Amino acid sequence: MLVITRDGAVGYASRAMPATAHPSTPDAAPPLPADDPSIFEMDLRGLRRHWAAPAGLPAISAETMIGADRRAQALGYPELRLMEHAGTAVAAAVRALATDLGRWGSGPIVVMCGPGNNGGDGFVAARRLALAGASVIVAVVAADARPQGVSSARNWDRVARDKGIVKVHLAVQRDVAMFAHGIEQAAVVVDALLGTGVRGALREPVRSAVEVIGQARAAGVPVVAVDTPTAVDLSSGEPSDPAVIADLTVTFHRPKTGLLTRRGAAHAGRILVAPIGIPAGADRG
Repeated sequence: MLVITRDGAVGYASRAMPATAHPSTPDAAPPLPADDPSIFEMDLRGLRRHWAAPAGLPAISAETMIGADRRAQALGYPELRLMEHAGTAVAAAVRALATDLGRWGSGPIVVMCGPGNNGGDGFVAARRLALAGASVIVAVVAADARPQGVSSARNWDRVARDKGIVKVHLAVQRDVAMFAHGIEQAAVVVDALLGTGVRGALREPVRSAVEVIGQARAAGVPVVAVDTPTAVDLSSGEPSDPAVIADLTVTFHRPKTGLLTRRGAAHAGRILVAPIGIPAGADRG
């Protein structure tokens, strides 16, 4: 059951913290998410205004985004720092959504993380949410609890050392099925399973995890997707079966073509575009 608080006791915090919108100064770009504590005081409307600049850029495909990410790293922008900005943006959006809906403090934030960089973003989001006072459960949906990627692994290590975050390893389908009991008690579920580059049918245990996210949403739990709802192609917007249907998607750097299509938008819900520090020069070449 998911009746767990930050200190491991049974029960939940009952007081929701107010959210105040603080629009950014129009003459200067706002700080990047990891350097901008003000984003944890904003509601969703405030975040949309704060990040209006990246949202107004032309949309790009998944392949173009992968290229921009790689070029940014070649230009000296470390993957670990890009991931920190991405996960922090997700955490601020989750807090804003939960507060807007009166769900902040009503139950744990469940962050379902896959084996790649999308899961790494989820680990950062979990740590930042815990620092903001949330009860957080991280569910690692992968054969190995510790990811293979260097940046994701480092962020997992930070979560693993945090005694205030509950960690669960869901290595096989049966583990996911057992975890599903009580999922309706979550305040928010974060989909950090799979991001760009997903092709074809989903394999276990991720397939079952997508179904659990759908079960939570059917019970009234809002879902926030990291970059893209799992199994929705960021270039075409075409979903696999099953695919996550989110209430809010936090995508990064620029809008994505797939999330602007009819089917992609239907799965993404509301969309925020968060800056993560990729320079304009990385968009070219």
